Amino acid sequence: MTSQSTAVRAMPGAVIPPRRRKKKITIGRVVLYLVLTVGAFLMIAPFLWMILTAFKSELEVAEFTWLPAVWRWDNFVGAMQTAPFLQYFRNSLFIAVGETAVTLAICTMAGYVLSSIPIRGSKLLLNYFITLLMVPFQIILVPLFLIVKSVPLFGGNDIFGQGGTGWLNSWWGLIVPLAAAPIFTFLARQFYVSLPSELADAARMDGVGEFGIFWRIMTPLVKPALITIAVFQIEAAWNGFLWPLMITTTDDLRPLQLGLAIFSQNPASIQWPYLMAGTALATLPMVLLFVFAQKQFVEGMANVGLKG
Repeated sequence: MTSQSTAVRAMPGAVIPPRRRKKKITIGRVVLYLVLTVGAFLMIAPFLWMILTAFKSELEVAEFTWLPAVWRWDNFVGAMQTAPFLQYFRNSLFIAVGETAVTLAICTMAGYVLSSIPIRGSKLLLNYFITLLMVPFQIILVPLFLIVKSVPLFGGNDIFGQGGTGWLNSWWGLIVPLAAAPIFTFLARQFYVSLPSELADAARMDGVGEFGIFWRIMTPLVKPALITIAVFQIEAAWNGFLWPLMITTTDDLRPLQLGLAIFSQNPASIQWPYLMAGTALATLPMVLLFVFAQKQFVEGMANVGLKG
């Protein structure tokens, strides 16, 4: 025992940190780690194969070798030249940013109202949002398509929404219908309801309006919530496929996932190295997004549902 630890023990009221117990190595723990290791490998194996294939030649892909004999970095350049992947990237980025901006603006305000303002029928409205969470998107796909096609005064439509294409083949149709989903309103409400109501009451006594309370007092306290909602929305918009497939017909508006599917629609002529190079580049932004927002994302998810 060192002299420093002896002095700490001699001090009255000194708090001695408990010693960490060494975990015993048991058969059950070994089996658990073995199962987790195998599961982790099964999860990462497809991504590893995708990245390695992006550096191979066509012959190596046909022979199915794990490591490429020669690392072909020019496959990424060839993929960009074979298909308009840069345009697909731009479209996906524009859609993701647009949907996320609309979601954060509308869902946070709706969540604050449901959590803090005593309005008549708020519980019924909250139950309505919870019910919408159980409705699959495929069920509303056709009605949503008809609504987008019949938007008045857009795409050649008259005041009654007839005679044209509405929001089909437009940024409005790609961004607005899939923004402000019920799940994000519910999440925002759960975050706001976890804040102490005394903060809003004190602000009201000082004469601050409801929008001021929402914008200047409550919202800065839920930054992990905003990041969590943004991560979910960006991921959903970036990986969107079915809805863009229904309402777009040109490469000018097609997002990345739809572009990759069109690039590989003919199995006999698929250039696998180019396809895997484009897929790897499509995956990279989402990986980086989660890496940089991981701390706030985990904190936000841990606080969901603690109150209310």
